[in-house]
Amino acid sequence: MRDELLGTATNDYDFTTNAEPNEIRQLIRSAGADTIYAMGERFGTIGGMFGDTRVEITTYRSENYTPGSRKPRVAFDTTLEGDLARRDFTINAMAQPAGGGELIDPFGGQADLAAKIIRAVGDPDERFSEDPLRLMRAVRFAAQLGFGIEENTLAAITRNADKLAAISMERITQEFTKTLLAEHPGRFVRALADLGLLQHFVPEFLDLRDPHRAVDPSPFGRRPRYKDIFEHTLLVLDRTPRVLNVRLGALLHDIGKPKTMSLEDEEVHFYGHEAIGERMARKILTRLRLDRDTVERVCLIISLSGRINTYEGDWTDGAVRRVVREAGDTVDELLMLSHADVTSRREERVRAAERRVDDLRERIEQLRAEEDIARIRPPLDGNDLMEMFGRAPGPWIRPIKERLLTMVLDGELGRDDRERAAEIARAMMAEMELAAAR
Repeated sequence: MRDELLGTATNDYDFTTNAEPNEIRQLIRSAGADTIYAMGERFGTIGGMFGDTRVEITTYRSENYTPGSRKPRVAFDTTLEGDLARRDFTINAMAQPAGGGELIDPFGGQADLAAKIIRAVGDPDERFSEDPLRLMRAVRFAAQLGFGIEENTLAAITRNADKLAAISMERITQEFTKTLLAEHPGRFVRALADLGLLQHFVPEFLDLRDPHRAVDPSPFGRRPRYKDIFEHTLLVLDRTPRVLNVRLGALLHDIGKPKTMSLEDEEVHFYGHEAIGERMARKILTRLRLDRDTVERVCLIISLSGRINTYEGDWTDGAVRRVVREAGDTVDELLMLSHADVTSRREERVRAAERRVDDLRERIEQLRAEEDIARIRPPLDGNDLMEMFGRAPGPWIRPIKERLLTMVLDGELGRDDRERAAEIARAMMAEMELAAAR
């Protein structure tokens, strides 16, 4: 109902009825659904796919949480009004008969849609106690729709924030990632922090607000100047495209700075923050129960972001090839993050940085057009080296292969020049044996 009133195209429809789940299943089957799914059956919901259209039908219900439990207790109601009274927000508590007819809107949802307001149905403390995930959903709907949150509802979120601990991380993450994919996510990540919600799933992010506690004041009693990491991160988020891996990378790309902050001659430094940040990001993303591919891709983006940001036009083709090989199929996402990671108030600095990233992107595309960088190999592989030296597999192989590959990438060694590669390998082996004998 909400999307229809907003004029938003949708292929996702929700219905409610006094029919029981088994009856709903039969109705969906008789209507010719391509697929029927019942993952939400214990909550009274049966779903069906009709081509690209998703339909979910739910028995009138109410639900709440037993104290200390992470699972809702569902009770089926007998009236539409009772069902709507237990909905989360007024904009979601409207209904219309399936065959058409007068809008049923007992809580003023249509007026709140027009006013662009997220307002809890009835007593907000009761609604959030029934299902604490609604604390996250309030922010998510505000982010997706560009709405504000009504004053009493906002205050209730803060009062009930600690109830979020009763919710599974999977459900929290589902709402959080939807919030990150909103048009302007920075404002709503700030809201999650201000409302006391973010501390329950990414508490490390709050350290970005006060990183200078790790740095002693100067002898003159002044704090050293440096870019506000919290504000910078929110700006970077808003500058990124709506790609989840890039948004997650933007959120966490400076997460290691508070732990690496140091002061030398009244200058602030963050030595090694990418490496520390990559490890912290891996821990955070794993905690959020994100899939392994997402964790690996985002961590790779974070670990390489600092190097990309130092790009100047004097990089050799070999240096560009090495970055492309290390980034693999995340290179485009890495460039998106780098393009967003300039938030200077000086417009000329921002434009100059964007031009550098654009130049690097053009060079990468040119090299990709000329060759498949990922398929470049050194003239000798591990089997060749073991046969040449009569040695078993071991860590001695890797530095030789890496040296040969680097020379190929830099154009100093032909890909098929096995003879010269063998000379280089023998020289390296001699050096390693000499070093071991000392």
